[in-house]
Amino acid sequence: MSRKLKPTPAFRNEAEERRFWETHDSSEYLDWKKAEPVRLPNLKPSTKSISLRLPVTLLERIKVAANKRDMPYQSLIKAWLAEKADAK
Repeated sequence: MSRKLKPTPAFRNEAEERRFWETHDSSEYLDWKKAEPVRLPNLKPSTKSISLRLPVTLLERIKVAANKRDMPYQSLIKAWLAEKADAK
C-alpha cells in the first residue's frame, strides 16, 4: 500500500524554498522510488562577490604562486580556500 504524499507548496522565491527543504523531509512530498537520474550540463553554481582585504605582501606572494602555475591569482585563492574547507 502506498502512502499519500503531501502536496508540494508553492514558493515565492528560491530562498523560501531552500528554508522549507532544510526543515522538511522530502520523502513526505516525493516518491523517490520513481526518481530518475538527470543531467544538467549548463547548470552553473551560484556565486557571490566578496571583498577581501589582504596584506600587500601576502597578495604579492599569491600572485607569484599563481604565475608559476600559469593561472589567475583569484582562481588560485578559490582553489586554496576550497582545499582548506574540505580538509578534515
